[in-house]
Amino acid sequence: QVQVVESGGGLVQPGGSLRLSCAASGSIFSIYAMGWYRQAPGKQRELVAADISGGRRNYADSVKGRFTISRDNAKNTVYLQMNSLKPEDTAVYYCYADLALGVGLVPQDYWGQGTQVTVSS
Repeated sequence: QVQVVESGGGLVQPGGSLRLSCAASGSIFSIYAMGWYRQAPGKQRELVAADISGGRRNYADSVKGRFTISRDNAKNTVYLQMNSLKPEDTAVYYCYADLALGVGLVPQDYWGQGTQVTVSS
């Protein structure tokens, strides 16, 4: 069984910073990617940032230059440093881990429960 647990959300003023963390635990053989999506009220879930094994990182255009994703492979943990936050960044942020449970098994996505980020004065 795999668990994906996020932490670090909260309320911050415009221009402020937050750091989200997400740890995957359980019977994990290999993690191929970890990242973050977000969903604002009335909107579809969108990719924010992804860290893909091999060194590739993808970002939504709306967060480039403000958000930085990083991963600690030893801890199966991914971080999202969010700077210069804007009210439009307000959303529930969901972490995912694309991982395999054993040799030869097809990787699957596992999701956290989400953490609320609110940017408001």
